[in-house]
Amino acid sequence: MMAVRGLFLLLVLAGIWTAVHSYERPPPRDNIFVSLSGNLDSTSPQQVHVSLVGEDRMRISWITDDQAPPIIEYGTASGTYEFSGNGTTSSYKYIFYKSGQIHDVVIGPLKPNTTYYYRCGTDSAHEFSFKTPPAQFPVTFSVAGDLGQTGWTKSTLQHISKSNYDVFLLPGDLSYADYNQRLWDSFARLVEPLASHKPWMVTVGNHEIEKLPVIHPQSFTSYNSRWHMPFEESGSGSNLYYSFDVAGVHVVMLGSYTEFEVGSPQYEWASADLARVDRGKTPWTLVLIHAPWYNSNTAHQGEYESVGMKKAMEGLLYGARVDVVFAGHVHAYERFVRVYDDKPNNCGPVHITIGDGGNREGLVKKYLDPQPEISAFREASFGHGQLEVMNATHALWTWHRNDDDEAIVADSVWLTSLSSDPTCKKP
Repeated sequence: MMAVRGLFLLLVLAGIWTAVHSYERPPPRDNIFVSLSGNLDSTSPQQVHVSLVGEDRMRISWITDDQAPPIIEYGTASGTYEFSGNGTTSSYKYIFYKSGQIHDVVIGPLKPNTTYYYRCGTDSAHEFSFKTPPAQFPVTFSVAGDLGQTGWTKSTLQHISKSNYDVFLLPGDLSYADYNQRLWDSFARLVEPLASHKPWMVTVGNHEIEKLPVIHPQSFTSYNSRWHMPFEESGSGSNLYYSFDVAGVHVVMLGSYTEFEVGSPQYEWASADLARVDRGKTPWTLVLIHAPWYNSNTAHQGEYESVGMKKAMEGLLYGARVDVVFAGHVHAYERFVRVYDDKPNNCGPVHITIGDGGNREGLVKKYLDPQPEISAFREASFGHGQLEVMNATHALWTWHRNDDDEAIVADSVWLTSLSSDPTCKKP
């Protein structure tokens, strides 16, 4: 009996050893601060990023230290700018900090799947380019949340830059500035090589709130000033929630840290927006939030932004036959089966937590045990995801783990759109 017990113990220990050492997570990396490049002057464009506006327009945002005209010159050949657009300039104050001049120009109409070259203001020394998304399938989204500014963030961005994506989606927690406004400047410089080249569509997380009682009582001042999303075009009254179409996909960006209860402005807007979706035109519907509604990690359990928003809005998304819900907040990766009301449901969304972009707070490595039946895959590693929507019926989701600076596909699944499933017709 003792020999059997000894053998059993050795087998258990061997299993634990194998499980622990099947993937050894890399250590944290240092924070990054990106200073202004030495070849830029006070009117040179910096922190350039682009975002979608409607079906055929693009917003270009940039900052200069001093006054400069909010003008974009652009064209389809490098060095030849046959079109131009004018916009607005603003700035903001945050306690003792005063931002640079924030320029915002919407250009178009633009052709789909086309590279445009552009220059900002009167600066002729720096040319940028972006590529518009396709008008039809296939279309590819890159997804990562909770980016921050660390060595792992840089690794994640390098992996994303090598992928052939059309639009980047970020479910909250961008810069991790946390009141230090110069970190907003650093973050925008860090992501500029990507964000000036492909549209970045973002929503807010808890690190964007930056509200200080008495000293600075307004929330989201920096985020709203720097990252203007197309909320007006989607009938929203707030930059914290909006929607847009790209190719055959309708994307809804919701705000976990603004009112979401039944009857709130966000709820009423989301209800109307989802009711207007034409599945003949956009067979796929995606939703982004920050605080996940489903989560088997021990971190961030029971938070109102998760529990309360799920209680208020899960039925709304289920009734609209939303295909996928992306979330951040939890610094790990987890994919659930199609789910509704805490149970597997073939007509519910696939919930994916992807708050593993590289932030300074590190990974959260403890999960609830046993793993719930609705949790299909979970791992605490940095990385990013990619959703390749092939056509009206099928899409491929892959999660790419950052493994010693190589992007390793660690999880993948084929998805079928709910609009093509005859058993999931909208009630």
